[in-house]
Amino acid sequence: MEALDQGLAEALINKIDLKTKPQGSLGQLESLACQIGQVQQTLEPEIRQPKMIVFAADHGIALEGVSAFPQEVTAQMVQNFVNGGAAVNVFCRQHGLDFEIVDVGVGQLLSEQGVQLCKVANGTKSFLNADAMSKEQCLQAIDVGAERVAQAAREGSNLLAFGEMGIANTASAAAIMAGCLGLDVSDCVGRGTGLDDQGLQHKTAVLQQSMQYHQGEYSAQQWLAKVGGFEIAAMVGAMLEAAHRRIVILVDGFICSAAALVASQINPLVTQYMIFCHQGAEHAHQRLLKALEAKPLLDLALRLGEGSGAVLAYPLVESALIFLKEMASFDSAGVSRERD
Repeated sequence: MEALDQGLAEALINKIDLKTKPQGSLGQLESLACQIGQVQQTLEPEIRQPKMIVFAADHGIALEGVSAFPQEVTAQMVQNFVNGGAAVNVFCRQHGLDFEIVDVGVGQLLSEQGVQLCKVANGTKSFLNADAMSKEQCLQAIDVGAERVAQAAREGSNLLAFGEMGIANTASAAAIMAGCLGLDVSDCVGRGTGLDDQGLQHKTAVLQQSMQYHQGEYSAQQWLAKVGGFEIAAMVGAMLEAAHRRIVILVDGFICSAAALVASQINPLVTQYMIFCHQGAEHAHQRLLKALEAKPLLDLALRLGEGSGAVLAYPLVESALIFLKEMASFDSAGVSRERD
């Protein structure tokens, strides 16, 4: 994985500044155009075969009552993805992204039709008093994500968005955040899919007890194995592989950002390839984005997951590249520049 070329950044900024507009007036769109040009190593970046990959898995911690929904919803939602009925499906169709759903660890047996079956196990263990997965399982899930990205690259994709499905995965994301950043888990836990006050108190208590069990100094990858989920591990592998292949990465919400945190602690260069698409309704997401030094494109109070926020931000990415490609320069348009 290579750092982005700062010399190319200067050339891209110069090209942007010659467009018929005051310098900097397109704000974050200018930063996006520059970043994507650096990732693709060109002054004329373009998007090819954009794709959303959703990783799904079950969580043993769900059995501790930390989610408003029962565990079987994971498998039911995977079937909904296959049928094209989820929010992320609708948005992908609207904006022209290919879609793939990957079973990394759903507890129920799924049909091969419409699903990439890459099951590591039938869900993780409850990390209340055990490691969620073994070291070997963690590496296997990471490899699943990397291989799905490699396949997408072989099919021509140069921009990938990642999403997730797994009941109770906000609990895993909160524990990962607390462990990797050295925070109290109470500062990282939220309502997830819609817990009431009593449910939030219970979720917080379960996570506090879990973190007491796992207390110690660990690497990000060790925290991933101790308290993570197979779909989160797959996203870590996917993000690292995408950056290695110079593929633009669209990061969705809180759970995807937790995966980005782990990936960034494994290789800090990976965030240079990431576009953080939105700040979600989980209060910890804002803190996590700050830790990642990320500036999200949208703030819509989303708390759905699935990769939905990443797809909603995708048109902004398209706009960033279309202005770079098609907007006139001062010279070509015969427009006078601002005075020095």
